[in-house]
Amino acid sequence: MEMLKKRILEEGHALNDQVLLVDSFLNHQVDPVLMQAVGEEFARRFADAGITRVATIESSGIAPAVMTALTMRVPLVIMKKSVSSILKDGILQTEVFSFTKNASYQLTLKSKFVRPGDKVLLIDDFLANGCALLGLIDIVKKSGATLEGAGIVIEKGFQSGGQTIRDMGIHLESLAIIDSIADGKLTFRE
Repeated sequence: MEMLKKRILEEGHALNDQVLLVDSFLNHQVDPVLMQAVGEEFARRFADAGITRVATIESSGIAPAVMTALTMRVPLVIMKKSVSSILKDGILQTEVFSFTKNASYQLTLKSKFVRPGDKVLLIDDFLANGCALLGLIDIVKKSGATLEGAGIVIEKGFQSGGQTIRDMGIHLESLAIIDSIADGKLTFRE
């Protein structure tokens, strides 16, 4: 997606050879026009999958996921990263390790929002090692719904997550895949 790649090159900032900041348009300040285009692209790529739910993890995946759900005209389900005192009955959980925060959290879903018979599309902002996406996949499996695929705004192709997900046979669509970050220079996969 050229519009996205252009923004990454113009506004992205490589902190080192592993970390890319895109907080000016994706996950701190959000460009709604870009996110609308992202949502439309995911909807196009998964148009024949019969999606009934779009799901993401709070909070950085919400912007692209809501635009995808809006375009597809289906509900958006946001998985929670923390256990709430009001979420007691009918919940599904799995543990996820966050490399960014160097901590684990309980990914939580009220089971009534994703049920057997649903066809789920997962959307997230980044894919690196794949822990968050594997957590989402586990919750969808526990719900009895069918996982139709995953859409990622930016994949770090030099880390293992994308290959892990593809090796599982999951339909994975990444809008921009970065093959390397070296000396502040990004190389995209074509």
